Amino acid sequence: MNENTKVVLAKRPTDYPQYDDFKVLSSTIPKLEKGQFLAKNLYLSLDAGFRNWMNESSGDEVLPAMLLNQAVMGLTLSRVIESQHSDYAVGNMLMARFSWEQYTVSNGEDFIVKLDRQLDFPYSYYMGVLGDTGMSAYFSLMDIGKPKSGETVLVSAAGGAVGSIAGQIAKIMGARTVGISSSPEKCQRLIDELGYDAAVNRKSPEGIDAAIAAACPNGVDVYLDSVGGETLQAAIANLNLYGRIALIGSITHYNASDDKPPVGPNNLFELVAKEALMQGLMTHTQADRYQQVREQLQDWLSQDKLKSIEYVLEGIENAGVAFCNMYAGKNFGKTVVKISD
Repeated sequence: MNENTKVVLAKRPTDYPQYDDFKVLSSTIPKLEKGQFLAKNLYLSLDAGFRNWMNESSGDEVLPAMLLNQAVMGLTLSRVIESQHSDYAVGNMLMARFSWEQYTVSNGEDFIVKLDRQLDFPYSYYMGVLGDTGMSAYFSLMDIGKPKSGETVLVSAAGGAVGSIAGQIAKIMGARTVGISSSPEKCQRLIDELGYDAAVNRKSPEGIDAAIAAACPNGVDVYLDSVGGETLQAAIANLNLYGRIALIGSITHYNASDDKPPVGPNNLFELVAKEALMQGLMTHTQADRYQQVREQLQDWLSQDKLKSIEYVLEGIENAGVAFCNMYAGKNFGKTVVKISD
């Protein structure tokens, strides 16, 4: 075993990502040096937020901008198979920010969370409901939203990775849940499969503002936003006094360009008038709490209070395909790529 297959950023997306933005390449795995380890990547998490760092000028304190013809950054479930690093032994299971590739050589300075050597749930769950996805849903709701029994929780991209978990957690907390999705079919699945009380088609002919008002006659107490733009504006318009908004992403802005600037909310003063809270969240900053929260999520899974819905493709060569399909709305639930057993 000395060959590594990876998916690289062939060109920068100008709007929604397209298949030819990515290219599959092969390379030789270098010999390990002291202080390095080799990980076999088993599953890959596809996360909309990584689209942001595909833009040339996107480097920030969180991540650098991705380089052309280099493997795309992503989250992986990985197993250490060779090590010259004192902190990582062969057999260690990791949730890590590596790349879209079969094997990764690391010096341990990447974002890495160690997992138990023996995992009790399917591997894919550790990329979704028991990984950053579940953590994002939990932290945004429990730390920022703090839903109370009987309140109304509105979730954007409710059929996506985080939304599919967030709505279920809000139900566990006793809230009335309303999800936003992109088609009547997906809206019905939110209700039938995820237990949402109501759903809003963001493409409704009456406009999303009116559609939210109809689905939330008593207003919105908590809003989980991963979209931004007009959807955020409509949620603010329907927000109750002392409402809470958790910001975990902004899909509208990831795909913006100089000639197609994003549409931003123009009603932010309503946050003042309603004495509302709006707060952002970067999940990885809470890594020290992952194990505690994972245990809670596992309990809910074991009690059938929480379920994982996944959109799975197989083969590292399909990572770009899965990412594009996710942005095209072909997924429902968490999008993952199975790389290896």
